[in-house]
Amino acid sequence: QVDLVESGGGLVQAGDSLRLSCTASGRTFTLSAVHWFRQAPGKAREFVGGTFWSSDTPYYADSVKGRFTISKDNANNTVFLQMTSLKPEDTGLYLCAAKQGDGPFRYWGQGTQVTVSS
Repeated sequence: QVDLVESGGGLVQAGDSLRLSCTASGRTFTLSAVHWFRQAPGKAREFVGGTFWSSDTPYYADSVKGRFTISKDNANNTVFLQMTSLKPEDTGLYLCAAKQGDGPFRYWGQGTQVTVSS
């Protein structure tokens, strides 16, 4: 079992920055990857970016590439999502999810809300 807790969301203005955190606990040594997703009201859940658990090789959706950066604090089992040049369309509930091996993303956090005003 793995538990994920996100934090760091808030209300910001367009052009501002925020850093989200996703902290994992439990059997973290079984994880293979962690992804960030976001969901805006009335829209489908959208992939934002992710990283392999055992390496620092992040990857991003085209919509955030160049503005968002994913990093990890291995000692504290935390994955960060640094968001810069935020736009109103980045507004949504940001969730992190984790998987084991080639399986599905079965572990999800409760999400943290990001609201970007214009």
